Amino acid sequence: MPRQTGLRELHELARLYSIQTAYDDAAGHRQQASPESLLAALRALGAPVDTFDNAQRALRERRQTLSGRLVQPVTVAWAGRRSAVELRMPAHASPGSLSCQLTLETGEVQNWIQDARRLPALKHVQVEGASYIVKRLQLPAELPAGYHRLTLEAYGRLHEITIISAPLQAYSAVEGASKTLWGVFAPVHALHSERSWGGSTFSDLDALMEWVARLGGHVVATLPFLSAFLDEPFDPSPYAPVSRLFWNELFIDVTRVPELERARGARVLLESSAVRRRIEAASAANLVDYRGLMAVKRQLLEELMRCLYRERSQRYDVFQSFVALRPVLDDYASFRATVERQRAPWPEWPSPLRKGILQVGNYHEEAKRYHLYVQWLADTQLRALSQRDDTAAQLCLDLPLGVHRHGYDVWRYRKLFALDASGGAPPDVFFTKGQKWGFPPFNPDAIREDGYRYHIACLRHQLQFAGFLRIDHVMGLHRLFWIPNGLEPREGVYVRYADEELYAILNVESHRHRAGIVGENLGTVPPYVDASMTRHNIHGMYVLQYELQPRRSLRPVPATAVASLNTHDMRPFAGFWKGLDIKDRIDLGLLDKAGAQAEWRVRRLVKRGLVDFLKRQGRLSGSVAGLRRILRAGSLFLSASRARLVLLALEDLWLETESQNLPGTGQERPNWRRKLRYGLEEFSRRPAIIATLRAVNQTRRTTETVEKDRSLRQRARW
Repeated sequence: MPRQTGLRELHELARLYSIQTAYDDAAGHRQQASPESLLAALRALGAPVDTFDNAQRALRERRQTLSGRLVQPVTVAWAGRRSAVELRMPAHASPGSLSCQLTLETGEVQNWIQDARRLPALKHVQVEGASYIVKRLQLPAELPAGYHRLTLEAYGRLHEITIISAPLQAYSAVEGASKTLWGVFAPVHALHSERSWGGSTFSDLDALMEWVARLGGHVVATLPFLSAFLDEPFDPSPYAPVSRLFWNELFIDVTRVPELERARGARVLLESSAVRRRIEAASAANLVDYRGLMAVKRQLLEELMRCLYRERSQRYDVFQSFVALRPVLDDYASFRATVERQRAPWPEWPSPLRKGILQVGNYHEEAKRYHLYVQWLADTQLRALSQRDDTAAQLCLDLPLGVHRHGYDVWRYRKLFALDASGGAPPDVFFTKGQKWGFPPFNPDAIREDGYRYHIACLRHQLQFAGFLRIDHVMGLHRLFWIPNGLEPREGVYVRYADEELYAILNVESHRHRAGIVGENLGTVPPYVDASMTRHNIHGMYVLQYELQPRRSLRPVPATAVASLNTHDMRPFAGFWKGLDIKDRIDLGLLDKAGAQAEWRVRRLVKRGLVDFLKRQGRLSGSVAGLRRILRAGSLFLSASRARLVLLALEDLWLETESQNLPGTGQERPNWRRKLRYGLEEFSRRPAIIATLRAVNQTRRTTETVEKDRSLRQRARW
């Protein structure tokens, strides 16, 4: 334990590395980070501090490093404002003239010479006995939206700054478009149909989108379908992708690949008894057999790939052009092929491979070709279902917070990650021991120095096919709970990020792709997060099951919200009504007997309160209301609100009780594996389901008419 003076230095050092030394927990109590936790987090961030005794020297070095920067690596220029960059210059040594070069994203270059002595001074600062003057350098004019590069030559050195020129708010639907959207949510892995071999395909997603559009809906929301480890290593979680830059080939519809008509080997294989038996077994199972299904698809896709390479047709030329335009795809395919040859995660590879140096001979060329080919097929099938007219349903995709520790992104971009820590969450009412999610968090300094290139690429990968994009754990734009290796979740600390820079990127990309942004802002979220989301037009979430409180009416649904009954991490509405989520917490050891009894009492109160509320709303009548009527009434309450988007989970419509994922559990639960109880052909014809969705559609239409009338009256008053 450091002495009191050393503790102050340690806290100051932590703050200079963007580490919070304290935070308010879910109960509003102030939690102070221990010196040991701060020291471990500092080491994870690369601070030169092995022991408490190093803190003073490390603090001095950090101050000198930060004060010695002429400019910050990133600056945001909000639209409508004259752009400027702050410069920090030694008070005793003005550079005289600055040689400035601004390179716009378009490639246009502007050069000028600036007399540094004539720049307006903002303030004087003292750091470690040295004096500095902070001055403002105005940029030539309002910049177009995008990412620009400013290079300054001063003191015999070049200094580069990424300028993010962004609209203040994320994209909104144009005037005249529907303001009250609705859609359905279904995990992509859980969808299945008679033609999909016991696991979902992009064709199933396409069919679901068409069905929703026919009923008047606008959106189909789903879980991430990014690339995953489905052999060795094995991790099917959509929130632990191999990469946030590539798709999961498991969802390719093999029957719609043109090569199948000409690849005799693939057709023979598809008609073989062994393959048919595996497909029949996978179709009959209640859980997705990722390994078995991927093994069958891989055999077939490899045959199709060989056909394409043999024929060297016009499609082959299109494929080659696709690969040539994506240099990182070649690197990714080499990585995946090396994983398969090594049969081990990359930290266990030989040194050159581990360090990112792959050469021909480190992997099988055919395996690399396979990964190039399936990314092309996935892109082609996704592009086909996303390029529809204005009457078609749109996709709401999901950007996971992290990536698999042993995946491609961490291997190739490891300087951006803190490998000696894990993202997670502190203890709260539900997870009394906290959570450790396993993925390495981003290093805030490193991603800024990189100009957020990786982050931008991840957003573009999703937004090219999305009408909406959900940002998982949107609080991560502001801060993330880090758990240094060797510590328990309760010993973690919060690390801050440059939130305005991250919002600026979201705004730029949402406008470029004409897509709305949704932030998952559930749980213990500081007020400033919601305030920032409102300022930047990021849609928040309103979840009915979260909103229910004893002896309190439901708060109105915000007009900017995406409203739903629940989320994929919760029991469906019927399971919640039966208290199965309480039983889950008991099974996990998160509730003792007294706590469980208290939870059952609260649940009875909130159920009674919801029924009374829905009766007052005129959506329920009679002394006894069945669960199906209550669910329908709750859905129509959301539909009658001013919410921007209402999402209904398909599984709620048939009173499913089992959850898709139970956070805090592993292999003991079938997380991310359970199929929908009914196939696409069956649920899309069930009268009760269709009747509920038609009622939702009618309610949303009525709400939109009311909102338009209200808007016209307001304009008339003005």
